Amino acid sequence: MQIKKAEYISSHTNYLKCPTPNKPEFALIGRSNVGKSSLINCLTQRSKLAKTSQKPGKTQTINHYLINDNWYLVDLPGYGWAQTSKQNRFQWGQMLRDYFIQRSNLLGVFVLIDARIKAQEIDLDFMRFLGESQVPFVMLFTKTDKLTPNKLASSLAEYEKVMLEEWEEMPMYFVTSAITGAGMEDILRFIHKINQEAKLS
Repeated sequence: MQIKKAEYISSHTNYLKCPTPNKPEFALIGRSNVGKSSLINCLTQRSKLAKTSQKPGKTQTINHYLINDNWYLVDLPGYGWAQTSKQNRFQWGQMLRDYFIQRSNLLGVFVLIDARIKAQEIDLDFMRFLGESQVPFVMLFTKTDKLTPNKLASSLAEYEKVMLEEWEEMPMYFVTSAITGAGMEDILRFIHKINQEAKLS
């Protein structure tokens, strides 16, 4: 699948105000500063579609992008450390829980994980929440261009070992880089497959 058109639609803090849920939707989330915006820009080949920042916590709303006029890509606030108040972090958490549980057209969540860092409890907790809530997700290992092939393989093997302590099998994952473009075709093929299978009224 090729992305021929990508446009920003809206930003909201309440899922009820998001675009009408009549198109397939895929969301990206991860710890603050994991590279969500950069990956969105690389995936869509629009360098300024999503705003990037060196400051964690830049994204604070549910941001919808319409792709090829027939499905949504959604940039969600990062979880974890961000320079904001505890009250704001609580509100973000509630906003996200409502979105994941109630958004009827959400077909998949891409959980971004920095491949350079060992498994973090906050990521494991979040994926546990998705699993328990029966929300389908895929892991995206980011910033893999910063690792040698051997170190990347070792990092992935260690992560899988940790996941298998709780999960029956390793969830599906893609190895990506917003710098080299690695993994982007795999993600788009996956989305295309799910969209083909989806039947939304």
